[in-house]
Amino acid sequence: MFEIDYYDLPNGEMPVEKFINSLDNKMRAKVFGRIELLKEYGNSLREPYSKYVREGLFELRIEFAGDITRIFYFFITGSMIILTNGFIKKNDKTPKKEIDLAKKYKDEYEKRSRNE
Repeated sequence: MFEIDYYDLPNGEMPVEKFINSLDNKMRAKVFGRIELLKEYGNSLREPYSKYVREGLFELRIEFAGDITRIFYFFITGSMIILTNGFIKKNDKTPKKEIDLAKKYKDEYEKRSRNE
């Protein structure tokens, strides 16, 4: 079993938590169900539920009633997974700015972890 944590900004805000809380109840329930799958299967979870993006980043893939939600995450030592940010997908291609933001959060997390 893997452990899930949310990336937190220096001010304590958690972008992925804010995103999840902004979703309607049905999509939020679907997201939490997918997070449970990620907890159970971790790095062996594959498409259609999870997909490698780049540079150690993955996306959790959730679809419900025609809406598509993505949540980025990465693995750290042991069995820990950090969820960074999420977005509602409007077209076929994942927006570069969302990937870049997830990469920034991953890099910041790793830098902070090295300094602790």
